[in-house]
Amino acid sequence: MPDAPDAPNAAPNAPTPNAPSEPPVIEPQDHRDLRAAVSALGARYGREYFAAVARDGQQTDELWTEAAKLGYLGVNLPTEYGGGGCGITELSIVLEELGAAGCPLLMMVVSPAICGTVIARFGTTEQKQQWLPGLADGSRKMAFGITEPDAGSNSHRITTTARRDPATGDWLLTGRKVFVSGVDIADATLIVGRTEDARTGRLKACLFIVPRDTPGFSRNRIDMELAAPEKQFELVLDDVRLPADALVGGGPSHAGGGEDAGLLQLFAGLNPERIMTAAFALGMGRYALAKAVDYARTRTVWKAPIGAHQAIAHPLAQVHIEIELARLMTQKAAHLYDAGDDMAAGEAANMAKYAAAEAAAHAVDQAVHTLGGNGLTREYGLASMITASRVARIAPVSREMILNFVSHQSLGLPKSY
Repeated sequence: MPDAPDAPNAAPNAPTPNAPSEPPVIEPQDHRDLRAAVSALGARYGREYFAAVARDGQQTDELWTEAAKLGYLGVNLPTEYGGGGCGITELSIVLEELGAAGCPLLMMVVSPAICGTVIARFGTTEQKQQWLPGLADGSRKMAFGITEPDAGSNSHRITTTARRDPATGDWLLTGRKVFVSGVDIADATLIVGRTEDARTGRLKACLFIVPRDTPGFSRNRIDMELAAPEKQFELVLDDVRLPADALVGGGPSHAGGGEDAGLLQLFAGLNPERIMTAAFALGMGRYALAKAVDYARTRTVWKAPIGAHQAIAHPLAQVHIEIELARLMTQKAAHLYDAGDDMAAGEAANMAKYAAAEAAAHAVDQAVHTLGGNGLTREYGLASMITASRVARIAPVSREMILNFVSHQSLGLPKSY
């Protein structure tokens, strides 16, 4: 079979191929419109704004506020509480496009996606009324605490425990959490703890809403080699006293299940977390690739731009392919989750997070390599992304743990632990 001709020769009247930053044509028009609108918002701020805010130790308050006013932050939350009534599909589009513009909002992963979803699905009426309107309009934020120093990826080793005060019915929460994003700017933190099952004596997962200024709830900032507005914290909970209604879902008789539904609540939040992390990584990868492609088109050392040389062009083409494949898996995961298929969404969300994280790391690495020395300058805005691009490979779950999940759950292979 002869070699296939280049596209321009095969179809001289074909439209110009999509640039790396353009949305896929398979999306419905309303999603493409959403992408375009959010992209325009991101372009008004851009990487320089984001880098300056991070460098000065400030927050992206202006962008957060404007995104909230436009309805983007609460697009996944119920309309009766001020949200857009859509799903994680739309919320992930918002985060991806902001990231592609160079100014991702990490707290979107935590506040509306994890905490907003858990409360919307399992919270009591009072919890929904208290928290969802503020999460939807951006006036309130929530953080999420699950990782512990001695537990890591093993949620069964979580030692943060809650016990009842028999005299008052209050909860007393004790434990430690690490790598919790944005506690200093969050009104409350959704803490994953464990309570003792009265029937079996075993510990089971429960989720608690802990307001920021609750006595006994302290935080210590973790010094990170990461240029980001959102800071990381270690939390210490020393007999933190919480009212009975701090438990997500209330009592066992409530539809949210309270003490008996903690594990279900937890995974209802973790799947959106993985999907949104994938969107975060996709935006980062697209931004880096766009920078590299622009440079390769314009940088001339010999007779032609460096992008004419296959040693430069082919790695960038490979990155573009990887990003597009990861985006398709992210869309699949989001659609499955929004359709209520939690089991299938769990597999797809892990795969999407894995694929997007790998694509982003490769994109940033290749972008820096394409620019050479300029890739390490502040002017081009890629150097700080070298560290940031590894975040999605590590958090919220490592690539190795995702491979464990796929090998066990998808392929049926035995566990080694």
